[in-house]
Amino acid sequence: MTPPHATRFLYRAACAVIGLAALSPLAVQAAATPVQVVDARGRPLADAVVYATPAGARPALAAPGTTAAIDQIDREFVPLVSVIQTGTNVRFPNKDDVEHDIYSFSPAKRFEIKLYSGVPSKPVLFDKPGLVVLGCNIHDSMVAYVLVVETPYFGRTDKDGRVSFENLPAGSYRVAAWHYKMRDPNAQPTSTAQVAAGGASPALKFTLTTEGN
Repeated sequence: MTPPHATRFLYRAACAVIGLAALSPLAVQAAATPVQVVDARGRPLADAVVYATPAGARPALAAPGTTAAIDQIDREFVPLVSVIQTGTNVRFPNKDDVEHDIYSFSPAKRFEIKLYSGVPSKPVLFDKPGLVVLGCNIHDSMVAYVLVVETPYFGRTDKDGRVSFENLPAGSYRVAAWHYKMRDPNAQPTSTAQVAAGGASPALKFTLTTEGN
């Protein structure tokens, strides 16, 4: 029989091993890249899209079967702004008690889902990068924005205008920012981020010129 003090020692040793195992190489070497987006007056911009493209990398498609959803609630698209990777299938659940007829005339994705309620039987494949503006033929006030990017590293800012990339692999990145109120949606400012293994990269800040500023 194992003596009680030996049992306690083995238990503590086992806990220490488990704790070390929990610190996987990814967790130890994960690099956080914080980004803030503000307008010309220095005010934080919520719902700004920020995405990072590895230097020299070829355009990357989403994994097969990747899906996203844009709901229709109270005659509004939810969320107002989405960012997805090229090759993503998007569903458009109608959770209102009225029918919607949604469409896009944007070059990156032209489509229409005629009057419907519930969930359309087929999602819409967003197979080209670029900005897609959504509307409804029945309710003119309904609008939403989808930015399709060729990288898996993207995010959307919170109410404080902040977003952080937590697990970017080490390397050099071209980081771009965009907001749906920008006067020129094609003029996305960019910056370069150098991510080193085992450490956080410097914080980035973007100042965007939006409507009314």
